[in-house]
Amino acid sequence: MSRIGRQPILLPAGVEVALDGPVITVTGPKGTLTRSLPAAMTVETGVGSLLVTRPSDLKQHKQLHGLTRTLIANMVEGVTNGYRKSLEITGVGYRAQKVGDKLQLNLGYSHPVEIVPPDGISFEVESPIKLAVLGINKELVGQVAARVRATRKPEPYKGKGVRYSGEVIRRKAGKAGKIGGKK
Repeated sequence: MSRIGRQPILLPAGVEVALDGPVITVTGPKGTLTRSLPAAMTVETGVGSLLVTRPSDLKQHKQLHGLTRTLIANMVEGVTNGYRKSLEITGVGYRAQKVGDKLQLNLGYSHPVEIVPPDGISFEVESPIKLAVLGINKELVGQVAARVRATRKPEPYKGKGVRYSGEVIRRKAGKAGKIGGKK
C-alpha cells in the first residue's frame, strides 16, 4: 500500500465534501473547489474523514493512489486555511505596487509590468520589495507566483530580480581578468 495513499484525510469543522462520480467538490469557509479525479480511484466518506482506495496493485493504480489522496488533502487545506507564496524583489529601483486588483512591477524595463490575477487569486504587497500571492487553489497560487518570478528571474552576478522568499541564488564571481590588467 502507498504510505501516503492509505492515510485518511481529516475534515475540519465547516468543510463539506460532495462526490458526484469522479468529480469531487470541497466547500469550506474560504470558498469552493472542484476537481475531476481519476476514475479508477474510489473515495469513501466516513465520519469526519475521507479514505482513498485503489482497485488493484498495478503500477498505474499505485501511482494514482497517493496522487489522488494528496490532491484532495490540498483542496481541504485550501478551503480551510488558503495558500500563500511570498516573493522578494532585489535591485536598485525595483519595486512592486498594487493598482486596483492588478500587480504593477518596476523591474528595470522601459515600461512597468502589469500582472492581472486570475479568478481566486489575489496579490498582497507588504512593502515595495515584498509581495505575496494568495488563494485557495495550491496549483494556481504556485503557477501565478512562478509567472511573477519569470518577469525578471534572479541573475547570478548581482542577484537582482524576483525570487521566492528563502530561495538561495548561487552567485558567480564575475570577470577575473579585471584584476591586474594585461601582461
